[in-house]
Amino acid sequence: MFPVKPLKPSFKSYLPPLQTEVKKSPQPAVRKLEAKLLPGEIVVNEVNFVRKCIATDTSKQDLWGKLVCTNFKISFITDDAVPLLKFQYRNQLLGEHDIPLTCIEQVVTVNDGKRKQKVLGSNQKLKFNPTELIIYCKDFRIVRFCFDEAGPESAKKVCLAIAHYSQPADPQLLFGFEYVGKQYYNPAGDKVNGVDPGGGCGGGGGGVEGVQTPLFDRSSDWDREIKRTGGSEWRVCSINESYVISLSLPEYFVVPVSLADQDLKQFSVFFTGQRIPLWCWNHPNGSALVRMSSIKDMVQQRKLDQRICNAVTRSHPQRNDVYKSDLDKSLPTIQDVQAAFVRLKHICVIDPFEESDEKWLSSMESTHWLEYVRSFLKHSAELVHMLDGKHVSVVLQEEEDRDLNCVISSLVQVMLDPHFRSITGFQSLVQKEWVMAGYRFLDRCNHLKKSDKVESPLFLLFLDCVWQLLDQYPAAFEFTETYLTVLSDSLWIPVFSTFLFNCPQQRAEQSREFARSKNIHLGNEKVLQFPTVWDWSQQFTAKDQALFNNPLYVGKSATCVQNGAVKTFKRTKKNYSSTLRGMPSLRNGLLNEQEFIPRRNSLVLRLKPEFSLLKEPQESPSDQYIREWFSKPADLQGLILPQLLCSHIKVWKLCFLRWIPEAQINNGGYITAFHKVSVLADEIEMLQNRLRQYKGTPSTPGGSPETERCKMYFRASNISDTPPTPEYLTSSFPFSPVGNLCRRSSLGTPLSKFLSGAKIWISTETLANETL
Repeated sequence: MFPVKPLKPSFKSYLPPLQTEVKKSPQPAVRKLEAKLLPGEIVVNEVNFVRKCIATDTSKQDLWGKLVCTNFKISFITDDAVPLLKFQYRNQLLGEHDIPLTCIEQVVTVNDGKRKQKVLGSNQKLKFNPTELIIYCKDFRIVRFCFDEAGPESAKKVCLAIAHYSQPADPQLLFGFEYVGKQYYNPAGDKVNGVDPGGGCGGGGGGVEGVQTPLFDRSSDWDREIKRTGGSEWRVCSINESYVISLSLPEYFVVPVSLADQDLKQFSVFFTGQRIPLWCWNHPNGSALVRMSSIKDMVQQRKLDQRICNAVTRSHPQRNDVYKSDLDKSLPTIQDVQAAFVRLKHICVIDPFEESDEKWLSSMESTHWLEYVRSFLKHSAELVHMLDGKHVSVVLQEEEDRDLNCVISSLVQVMLDPHFRSITGFQSLVQKEWVMAGYRFLDRCNHLKKSDKVESPLFLLFLDCVWQLLDQYPAAFEFTETYLTVLSDSLWIPVFSTFLFNCPQQRAEQSREFARSKNIHLGNEKVLQFPTVWDWSQQFTAKDQALFNNPLYVGKSATCVQNGAVKTFKRTKKNYSSTLRGMPSLRNGLLNEQEFIPRRNSLVLRLKPEFSLLKEPQESPSDQYIREWFSKPADLQGLILPQLLCSHIKVWKLCFLRWIPEAQINNGGYITAFHKVSVLADEIEMLQNRLRQYKGTPSTPGGSPETERCKMYFRASNISDTPPTPEYLTSSFPFSPVGNLCRRSSLGTPLSKFLSGAKIWISTETLANETL
């Protein structure tokens, strides 16, 4: 056959060809989302197109952005703007959506399609692609990220990176070491941020009018404290220089004059951890507060006890006896406190509030947290009775002298000494009784996630006890609960040496090893100069630090202007009233006012029982001392005692419940009252300065009236100015903006639910659809 020749196409089109290329309009340039990094901080992993879930009734206000994991934090970067998204203060080390790795309690990954979830540990594998990441934080936050549009492999990698870097295996892997190495040391390594290494970044800060906080890392700090309290029969001891006696004690501490160094060296081997008795504080009447560990050798116990007690007795002007308090037998154990804290977190974070609120009070009671807070306050008040009422010295004894002793010694001093109720004084107290005394911040905060058995929130318990006193006596403290909450948050920022180590010796050893491994030349310094948390300028601007100042505070001597002359107003018993004391009035020992139940949202009132009905059949001397103290006007610059009825011990809501906002009271509530008082206090101070200027009298220390006004976060406007628009305030002020919380806000219970006999609390979904 012949091959067939293919025919040529004969069709011809007369239509113009189609336009295959469409001319696009120019798109605006998209800003690249980048994490803001600190010196020494590096990006470990990141994923784009992540949705951060905002706790509103719908997902319309969720934020889209990039999730970044560094060796310091989780950082969520977004360009989205949310209505009313306004943070009241900004941390200069952390962004608005950042979480330090040491603040992470648990990392949970979820796959909605396969209905799987897994709690991630370090160096673990993840067999499914996560669609959601839930971060449980140690500051009671829950943060959720969804990977709807993100690459599955990228999402898995960033989850594994967060789990791994939030559980470091060694202290030197904590970010503070890299930060200090890069921030403060030049290539030669012989200078600290251009500052004299004698003070360096270790210098204290954050006090009033620039007063530095003593760190008690040198003998001169202890000398000043002895002179301040009048402890003439006590001296600074330096036998532990270079930590040759005890690894957990500071290099310098205070002991009785009658005990020689040679005797102390011989005694030390018989004490647990070689922790010989340490002086804490001296009462004006001569009695002293001392702390010590237990004596291991039973044969030597009686002899050493007698020797120590005799030395403390000789330090008293009247040679009064010594009262010994064994805290291991008197107070809950650190394991009990930890168990209570776990239950507290469960009802504040884990349990859905919409389902559990009607049982919230009973659930809170079952945690025993408030019971333990009351126990520590009560025992401290009893010891105050011994020091102040019976004029005897008190020796606190605990097996290792590193946990319960820290709490009780600090609370006793807060109650007795008004200096420790100022900002600088309180910081020096924490430095003296916690940091330098060897409280195990590294272990108790579980920064390395090594063992839950050694974790215990004793420092947070102490802050809660101080908050109870602040709540009862608001005018006796220079600082606010915002300050206490910020201080608790600083536990989880691994930059400051204050809360990073178990003792000063560990800080010295670890920093020297790190310096050698990184070839950092320390020069004449012994250790790396970490910044302390007391240098608040590291975290906050001067305006934000103004949130620490209590407008109600009554100092030792408040200046006032009378008839054009500056006078010093010293409060006497006649000047005081029950309202200034911040407590219900007492008449013949009876409480005759009502108080709110410590419920999260409740406005239900409860009558408090009479004092006489609560008294034991046989009243103890300490109870009688406390009762008599309450029958007299209080001196806010003297001794204060806690009110210990169950209705007085409240939940510290700003710390534990700030991410779960209460139902708001329009133009009302505690924070609105705080705002009004702050503006009023600022206006009074401004007018006083103007009167001084008018009469030619020097202004108050600190400079011009404008400089003085910076002490207040809420400032009064000038007379010629129009009244400023009040800021939108929430129950979680100043820590979270509206619409960026880990729970939906509470809408309250409609009246129709009460009328129909429904439950007191119902779900937010039901409330959202409620019509009256």
